[in-house]
Amino acid sequence: MSETTGASYAAAGVDIEAGDRAVELMKEWVKKTQRPEVLGGLGGFAGLFDASALKRYERPLLASATDGVGTKVDLARQLGVYDTIGHDLVAMVMDDIVVCGAEPLFMTDYICVGKVHPERVAAIVKGIAEGCVLAGCALVGGETAEHPGLLGPDDFDVAGAGTGVVEADRLLGADRIRTGDAVIAMASSGLHSNGYSLVRHVLFDRGNLKLDQHVEDFGRTLGEELLEPTKIYSLDCLALTRTTDVHAYSHITGGGLAANLARVIPDGLHATVDRSTWTPAPVFDLVGTTGRVERLELEKTLNMGVGMIAIVPQDSADAALTTLADRGVEAWVAGEITDRGTHETGAELTGDYAAR
Repeated sequence: MSETTGASYAAAGVDIEAGDRAVELMKEWVKKTQRPEVLGGLGGFAGLFDASALKRYERPLLASATDGVGTKVDLARQLGVYDTIGHDLVAMVMDDIVVCGAEPLFMTDYICVGKVHPERVAAIVKGIAEGCVLAGCALVGGETAEHPGLLGPDDFDVAGAGTGVVEADRLLGADRIRTGDAVIAMASSGLHSNGYSLVRHVLFDRGNLKLDQHVEDFGRTLGEELLEPTKIYSLDCLALTRTTDVHAYSHITGGGLAANLARVIPDGLHATVDRSTWTPAPVFDLVGTTGRVERLELEKTLNMGVGMIAIVPQDSADAALTTLADRGVEAWVAGEITDRGTHETGAELTGDYAAR
C-alpha cells in the first residue's frame, strides 16, 4: 500500500461483507430455536423475549449463567469440525441454569474469530442452535467479532449467556437436602468440555498421539472421541423434577465430581459417592495411563463418566431412575447423604471403579 492510499477497515483485516454473509447463512438455524415468546428476528441490536409469559408464575425467579467451551475449540479447529462445539456451549450454560430447577428460556452467543469464514461461523451457530433445541431454549441473538492481529486467521473462541426461570417455592438447592437422600448419577457422553488443557498436554505433548489415529477402545479416531459433544441434560432434569421430588442437582464440570457435588451440600451433611457403581469410559483411562496422572488429579479435573447428579429422597430413587431410563438417560444410584460427622468436605468418592 502506498503512503497516499487511505486506510480502511478491510485493509486492517476486518471483512464486514463476510460478516453479513455469515449472518445470512445462520438465520435458518436460529429460526429453528424460536419459542412463542421471542419477538422479531435475527439482525436487531437486541433479542426480545415477551416477559408477559412469566405472568403464570406466582413469584418468578430469573436464573442466569455464562460460560465458554475452553481449549476444546482448538481441537475443533485442527479437525475442521465446527458444527458440534455449539452443543458444548449450550450444555455448559443451560445445564448450570437447570440445576436450580429453572426452565431455560433464551440464550445469546459470542463468537470471536481471527478472520470471518462465513460458512465456518454458520456451522458454529448451527451447533449452538441444535443445542438450544435440545435444551428447550431460544437463541435470541449473538455477536461475531473479527480480531485480526490478536487471533490467527483460523483461530476462534465461543462464549454464551443464558436465562431461565423458576417458581420461587420450587427452587432447588442445599436447603432441601436431607440425611438419607439418594445420590443419582447420570452418565456423561465423554470428557464433555472440561480439562482439555490437561488432556491436550497429556495426549499430544507427552503421548505424541495423533487426532486421526484409530483407537480400538473407542471404535473411532482419537479426534472423534475428543470432539464428542457434551450431553445436554436440561429437558431430562426438568422432566425428572416434574415426576419426582428432586431436592438438588449438581452439574459436574471443571473441578470434578466431588467438588461440584459439595457445592450443593449443606453444612452438617455429607455426600458419599461409591466409585464401584460405575466404570469410567476408556478415554479417562487413556488420559490417566498416558500421562501417569494420579487418580485424585484426574478426579478433580475430569468428570470421570458422570455429567449430572440428582439428589432425591431414598424412596423416590426407583421412580427417578425409571423416568430417566424412559428418556434414554443412563443413570444409577451412586451414593447417599449422611451426617457430616468428622468429614472435612461436603462430598467424597470412596472405593474403586468397577472393572471393565
